[in-house]
Amino acid sequence: MNGKLDLVARMLRDAYRGPPIAPLRDFLEPLDAEGAYAVQAINTRHWEALGRKLVGRKIGLTADSVRRQLGVDQPDFGALFADMEIPDGGVLDPARVIHPKAEAEIAFTIGRDLADPDASLETVIAAIDKAVPSIEIVDSRIADWQITFADTVADNGSSAFFVLGTAPLPHKELDLYSCGMVTEVNGAVASVGSGAACLGHPYNSVHWIARMLAKLGEPLRAGDILLSGALGPMVTVVPGDHVRIHIGGIGSCAFTYGAKS
Repeated sequence: MNGKLDLVARMLRDAYRGPPIAPLRDFLEPLDAEGAYAVQAINTRHWEALGRKLVGRKIGLTADSVRRQLGVDQPDFGALFADMEIPDGGVLDPARVIHPKAEAEIAFTIGRDLADPDASLETVIAAIDKAVPSIEIVDSRIADWQITFADTVADNGSSAFFVLGTAPLPHKELDLYSCGMVTEVNGAVASVGSGAACLGHPYNSVHWIARMLAKLGEPLRAGDILLSGALGPMVTVVPGDHVRIHIGGIGSCAFTYGAKS
């Protein structure tokens, strides 16, 4: 079993530098969460051994429609590394991604460790420090986004890069439930949503991952960054696109996807 999982992990790592690979159905059943997270963990350890710094986690599948599409009843997560961050207003090199999409999220920083696998929602909320608008740039090493739940989990939650706003705010002062979200591409509205679209409330997303990681023995630590999940539909981007997100009462951030050819 370990040999198979090591092979899948290496295939996914190689796909960052080469062409995308076929779906992993010959190696992982579509709903094999245990095997998929084991592959993700192998690659996380591999990258940390190479010197990449783990700075937090991303939460995915927070929309009911996407979970139904993949046949699952819970979100998923992936690792965030420091070298995945693009400065607000920065540029993403198209050579570093395959077929990227962008989605607006609320990011949180954690103020203290969350090691209790049975932590209450109130305890988790109290451990959050600040909130900030964010953009997650998702990508897939699986060809043409033909993913199952196991594919996306093994592929580090279909992660790629992220952008954080530069003005974090005390989260308890914010309307994280009914805040509106607008994603603009080249000044035109491309996606709209709200805080409630993220698992009913972004706090629910943080609560889920805090308990999940504590159960796995890898709890959230003070200073960790959490991308809490999409507030609306993701948008496909092409070279030259300028993407800006606005979240009511929270702020904005942006990036440009290379230059027009």
